[in-house]
Amino acid sequence: MSDPRLRVRLVLAFAGFILIGFAAGASGVLLPAQIAHYRLDKSVIGLLFFAFSAGYVLAGAVNGWLLRRAGTRTELLLGIATFGAAALGCALPPAYPGLLVLTLVLGFGAGIIDSGLNAYVASLPRHTARLNYLHAFYGVGALLGPVLAAALLDSGLPWNAVYLVFAAGSVPMLVGFGLGYPQATPPAADGPARPSAVAAAVRHRAIVLTALFLAVYVGVEASIGNWGYSLLVEERGQDALLAGWAVSGYWFGFTAGRFVVNTLAERAGIGPVALAFSCLAAVAAATALAWVAPADLVVVLALAALGFFLGPVFPLTIAVLPRLAPAWLVPTSIGLLIGVSVVGGAFFPWLAGTVAHHLGLGTLLPYTLLLAGLMLVSWWRIARRVAPA
Repeated sequence: MSDPRLRVRLVLAFAGFILIGFAAGASGVLLPAQIAHYRLDKSVIGLLFFAFSAGYVLAGAVNGWLLRRAGTRTELLLGIATFGAAALGCALPPAYPGLLVLTLVLGFGAGIIDSGLNAYVASLPRHTARLNYLHAFYGVGALLGPVLAAALLDSGLPWNAVYLVFAAGSVPMLVGFGLGYPQATPPAADGPARPSAVAAAVRHRAIVLTALFLAVYVGVEASIGNWGYSLLVEERGQDALLAGWAVSGYWFGFTAGRFVVNTLAERAGIGPVALAFSCLAAVAAATALAWVAPADLVVVLALAALGFFLGPVFPLTIAVLPRLAPAWLVPTSIGLLIGVSVVGGAFFPWLAGTVAHHLGLGTLLPYTLLLAGLMLVSWWRIARRVAPA
């Protein structure tokens, strides 16, 4: 990578994913404090997942249109400014209905950053490796989020103070995107406007199937990330700060997998389709081990292994998208996939919380194992539609 401008843009992209990953990782640690503050049960507080996902869906739907009309730089500036302003509003803190609205806006900002950076990196040479690194830095943020959030809460600060960290992180990103990114759109998004792009993506069977697959994938990722802390504290009786470190172990494995797995697979000559199959099988095995293991240490290690093999699946899916859809449809399809995936990231954790409210948090791991099996079946159907490289 000899182009210094490209190097700067990739560093900024990685930093942007650290920020949105940090927000995702911290959110699960904040849930018990938010439940106590608003005096709500797990099912009602789970509406925050839906509000965040609604913003992400809206961002995904307009991604292709924004790229064509505004260009990469303006789209990213819109995303980071919206994210920072919403985080500042959440820090007040507002009444619960206001928090729901602000969480929707926060999700829109995060979704614009996510979709815009995915579309940009997917247009670059060596995009499979670079997408894995991009999403690995999301894991870096998600790894840091639980530890810092738990430390702030443990120091006596209220839960809403964590949102000030999100807002502060937005400021240097606003400057970086404004100075470092081009106004031009990625090549795949350039060209004549196609107002029917969203409709075409929704009618494309492979794209719809892939979007549903990622909805389940992010549902698994978010269910463990958001409820794993509560599982370890309430069901397993672990110390709160130790549980925060344990959830960070899950995110550490998640991050390490994105840095390591694809690199090793490329050296072994394993393509993204076969690699995703292997990762999904390992996810199911690690989930089963965490469920049946009697020792807390084994559970913690199994959660780290679950994260390690789960992490690469999302960037691998984005990487094969150009082999599933025509080039002009790829930016809109990326937005659709990311938007729908976050719906899964809202629905499945909400469902996990609702089931846990009635049956106990011990249901989290068998529930996750069921979703892992569903992902394996779905990926088999997607693999049949992937064009040869």
